[in-house]
Amino acid sequence: MKLTSPAFENNGKIPSKYTCDGAGISPPLKISDVPANAKALVLIMEDPDIPAFVKEKFKIEMWDHWILFNIPVGTKDIQEGKSVGTQGKGTYPHLNYGGPCPPDKEHRYFFKLYALDAKLDLPEGATKAQVEKAMQGHILAKTELIGRYERIR
Repeated sequence: MKLTSPAFENNGKIPSKYTCDGAGISPPLKISDVPANAKALVLIMEDPDIPAFVKEKFKIEMWDHWILFNIPVGTKDIQEGKSVGTQGKGTYPHLNYGGPCPPDKEHRYFFKLYALDAKLDLPEGATKAQVEKAMQGHILAKTELIGRYERIR
């Protein structure tokens, strides 16, 4: 299974258009080679490079930027600024994509794509922890795309 973006290369710089310094819309993504027996896809975008003061303030280890689950397996493209499937709740207090906005230095942003052998029986607004728990025992394949971003100061 593969996840790519026409907006940036793996381990490349995320254009500011997709961050808090730009329009803050989600980047376009391309999905390919999904296992034939998959029933649903899950996309989780997270930032593991958050500074200690953010970890302490929010009582988190990772900043969750975007959670999509029950994405139809026939999905080949997630268009710029669009969501597919069911939206989960990230660290932001809303269900939408939250663009990179690192407060200190360059951060890595992991777009993790999972193929599952079942749809998840979860409501819109489920948290990443709820999605990850429901995925246990159902993951057929996983891939990731990493983007990097540092704010211009």
